[in-house]
Amino acid sequence: MKSSRLVSILLLLQTRGRMTAAQLAEELEVSVRTVYRDVEALGAAGVPLYGDAGHAGGYRLLDGYRTRLTGLTAGEAEALFLAGAPGPAAQLGLGSVLAAAQLKVRAALPAELRAHADRISGRFHLDAPGWYADADDAPYLPAVADAVWSSRVLHVLYRRWREPTDVERRLEPYGLVLKAGRWYVVAGPGPRTYRVDQILELTTHDEEFIRPGGFDLAAYWAAYQRGFHDRLHRGEAVVRLAPGTTLTGPAGEAVRRDGRTDDDGWTRATVPIESVDHAHAEFLRLGTAIEVLAPDELRSRIARTVAELAERYGNSRAPGGD
Repeated sequence: MKSSRLVSILLLLQTRGRMTAAQLAEELEVSVRTVYRDVEALGAAGVPLYGDAGHAGGYRLLDGYRTRLTGLTAGEAEALFLAGAPGPAAQLGLGSVLAAAQLKVRAALPAELRAHADRISGRFHLDAPGWYADADDAPYLPAVADAVWSSRVLHVLYRRWREPTDVERRLEPYGLVLKAGRWYVVAGPGPRTYRVDQILELTTHDEEFIRPGGFDLAAYWAAYQRGFHDRLHRGEAVVRLAPGTTLTGPAGEAVRRDGRTDDDGWTRATVPIESVDHAHAEFLRLGTAIEVLAPDELRSRIARTVAELAERYGNSRAPGGD
């Protein structure tokens, strides 16, 4: 809509400064001619906006001009308050800051959008960690976050899974990631990924580091997750699934991508597995809704477990029963 586009132009110029018509058109995915018409409409509405011609030209707002107009739609207002996760913010030492920011935004919203924001806050609550996951104790999280903001070097004593378990590391913290209730710090050199709750000791220094200019935290994390799953799922299993049975994660993706339906309605697919031990436990959860065809080691192990269970529960009475 034109009104939404006019607000977007105003906010872009307010936050970024001078922008050319071509840059605005690319940002808003409209034609340059449309930008010209929109700029004229803003000027007619009394917005102190002017343009300079030439190679270094472009549109800009009069110095010092600010607008209180947010341009938020109802959906955007709802998303803003839904995305405000108080738990992680508090862990970073920003709980009161988040609350103050939400209060200011709420006060600036029109009455209708304020009602939408109140509805979303009252009806949805985000709690990321799983039911059976213990809360991680990460006492050094605020210090790590501060080092990320200030680009300062950290020296830590870190506990890893392989020997020697406790090692000293010099970290250049590029960013923090919250994944399933657990905090990770991505740090150079490398970069590499470290669990914040595995930091045993931490010392901050005045030494500053230069964050790589081309480093993209989101892109790094996406690549790291892909590599993690590739390293994790190094084996394969051929399975048949009863109608309506689903697998999760990479195994589920493999079924959806390559699974084929047999004449009896069962779905046959080759799925990635972490190990025979892990697959044994996971597949047993599905009971009779899954049949493992390969590898033989996994099929035989499940068969032994089922036979042991049948023998154990074959007795009519439990030990100590009447």
